[in-house]
This record gives sequence, C-alpha cells and structure tokens, in this order.
Amino acid sequence: MKLYRYLTGPDDQAFCKRVSAALNKGWQLQGSPTLTFDPVKGRVICGQAIVKEVEGDWHEDVVLSDH
Repeated sequence: MKLYRYLTGPDDQAFCKRVSAALNKGWQLQGSPTLTFDPVKGRVICGQAIVKEVEGDWHEDVVLSDH
C-alpha cells in the first residue's frame, strides 16, 4: 500500500527538519514543494508531499504515525 502525507513547516528550518526526519524513516519526496503565505501570522509556510510503500492493504485502522 502507498501511504501519502503532506508535511508543512512555519519556516525553512522547521520544515527541513520534518522532511529530513521523514526521509530517514524511508519516505520519499513527491511532486514540487509549495510556499503559502499565512496572512494572519505574516509568514510563509513551506510544504511538501511525501510517499512511502509499506506492506499490506489499506484499512481504517492504519495510523500514519506508525510509519
């Protein structure tokens, strides 16, 4: 089964740490990164989709934090 997550971070440093941690756990980057401006907090939010192939079939009990 292919798991899909979308990581975001409030700044470059926090975002890079989240992506690095995911890559170290076997996730792979997918697509292009995004930048979104948060007008309430006045900052840019970085985002990136990641995917991971794991054994088994999807069911409602699958928890992404377990992977």
